[in-house]
Amino acid sequence: MGVVAAICPAIHPLLLAVAKIGASLITGNTVIVKPSPFTPYSTLKFVDYIKSIFPPGVLQALNGDEKLGPALVEHPDIQKIAFTGSTATGKKVMAAASKTLKRVTLGLSGNNACIIFPDIDVSVVAPQVSVGAFLNSGQSCLATRRIYIHEDIYQEFMQHMIDVVKLWKASPSLPGAGNILGPIQNEGRYRIVKQIVQESKRKGLNFALGNAEFDEENHFVIQPAIIDNPPHDSRVLMEEAFGPIISLFPWKDETEVINVVNDTKTGLGASIWSGDMDHAVAVGEKIQAGMVTINSHPSPLPSGYLSGWKESGLGGELGTEGLLSYCNVQTMYCYKLPVAPGSAEAD
Repeated sequence: MGVVAAICPAIHPLLLAVAKIGASLITGNTVIVKPSPFTPYSTLKFVDYIKSIFPPGVLQALNGDEKLGPALVEHPDIQKIAFTGSTATGKKVMAAASKTLKRVTLGLSGNNACIIFPDIDVSVVAPQVSVGAFLNSGQSCLATRRIYIHEDIYQEFMQHMIDVVKLWKASPSLPGAGNILGPIQNEGRYRIVKQIVQESKRKGLNFALGNAEFDEENHFVIQPAIIDNPPHDSRVLMEEAFGPIISLFPWKDETEVINVVNDTKTGLGASIWSGDMDHAVAVGEKIQAGMVTINSHPSPLPSGYLSGWKESGLGGELGTEGLLSYCNVQTMYCYKLPVAPGSAEAD
């Protein structure tokens, strides 16, 4: 294909950069990596370590502010953009890339949900769902944000989650002694999360756990919070908070809960939790998301294609399909020329 520009987000900076670098190089492209200005160092150091393996210029890293991304997207000598970030920025990338008809892969925002059936062991599943929701302090595109629990086990499940999560403290320190969650990784995101929480409080939403306490002087720490059954038009549900705040809902009718889960502009990841595997798979097939996991929170494998539906992206990464998105397809038809009658070739 040629030159790939890999524009990486602040979350999981090294992991997502490596996925784009690997796919670019495996498929014979050169690649320019642009890390987020908020979390650049791991990616810059990684590229510095391995770039000498390749001929000069095959792998490069550029660090810069918000002006660098548009310059890469609009550059006429770059053939493909691999971008991970917000839906709003992804739309701008797509619009700018259209000027030169660049190939684009967009991994964008999600509003991920899970459905809990009543035939599970609450004591086993609740801790796993909690990890999937609060991993990296909720700063993951695949973090679970909406948890739909069958009404027969709703109160029990919520209490188990509260008992688990209340032991997790957010701190800027290294993990240990209960410090499980880290801070929000930049001031801008911290302000957005704070606004969402404050609006939720003003509107009287029921915080089943915590009040999402803020500690600006201590590196933008927000303690985890669980909101009990907020209205579906609440900002905490309509907007990707990217913080340690989740919402729980009871459900009774299976068809209705599937429709509610799908009633969003995004479709990145989802999970189904049930003791009946066949039934869980049947439900998962009705979910409008690029990645659905059964009895596990969404966690992609290198062999599995990861793509967002609806406004969660365009194209995808990982797996064979992901590699092929870094290639141009050429079809060649070859025909032998007709041989004149009586010629030596005809004999």
